[in-house]
Amino acid sequence: SKNVTTHSLDYYFTGVTPGIKTPEFTAVGCVDGLQGGFYDSNVKEVVLTADWIKDDDDVEHWTLQELEAQSFEDLYKFELPHLMKLFNQTGGIHTWQRKFGCELHDDGSITGYSQYAYDGEDFIRLDLNTVSWIAANDKAVIIKQEWDQTPTAFNQKNFLENDCILCTKKYVDVGKATLEGKVRPKVFLYQRDSSEVVCHATGFFPKALMISWQKNGEDLHEDVDLRETLPNLDDTFQKKSILTVSPEELDKHNYTCIVQHISLEKEMVLQVNNHRVTVLLVVVVIFVWKKKQPGKRRNASNFNMLKLSSDC
Repeated sequence: SKNVTTHSLDYYFTGVTPGIKTPEFTAVGCVDGLQGGFYDSNVKEVVLTADWIKDDDDVEHWTLQELEAQSFEDLYKFELPHLMKLFNQTGGIHTWQRKFGCELHDDGSITGYSQYAYDGEDFIRLDLNTVSWIAANDKAVIIKQEWDQTPTAFNQKNFLENDCILCTKKYVDVGKATLEGKVRPKVFLYQRDSSEVVCHATGFFPKALMISWQKNGEDLHEDVDLRETLPNLDDTFQKKSILTVSPEELDKHNYTCIVQHISLEKEMVLQVNNHRVTVLLVVVVIFVWKKKQPGKRRNASNFNMLKLSSDC
């Protein structure tokens, strides 16, 4: 439902082989999709980048985050060469990435995830229900066997369901003026080619938004490509859904795009017809250009925020 509030805390770790300009280890994280800060192996400290978190004067908390980040850096500098050795790789550029996080819902329910990628491809993920590892490919089976002999899965589950949730509450409380704000989406219809109609919502906050289609008043699920939600540069988000439909079908039937968001008193319903779609292609081009102009919602950096342990 569009009226359910969900708060989230997510982290992104990246380890790369030495010898290039990129830091060997980077940790970034986000609260509700917005950056708070980062750590990398060059800076060696947690850098808070978002205005809404800079006011947090909990020195003890951020000192612990720094120590935790440094320990993860050490771990990644061990794990990446270990993986290369397992795969008989003696050189080249390789990456070891992890993304993990938790969500807290209004009804008190929680969800979490932890997954890894090697050289940009899905590698292994945690199944929170069975507290075990699921290998994404044959190469990952040997790591699954290694990790199944350790308490890693239980430790991560414990973090995601306890410490992560506590810290989500802490950060949302610190940044409530920003994180509990609501910005209405702007929604546009345009045609990408003769058989694709795009319903594009942009400029909204918070991140959760639903786009659906109807044909003659009935829900439509076939030939629909719902894309993932992406960040804008002004700490808002965008999302699009693409309907594949022939011009003949478009003329013959009544198609509508429906957008639901917590900022809206009622759902937005946009009628699709050939005339409107063509006109809005021009509007979208103008809008994209205008989004680059001043007057942004708040200052933003590229990514996210950092919290690694249990002092919340």
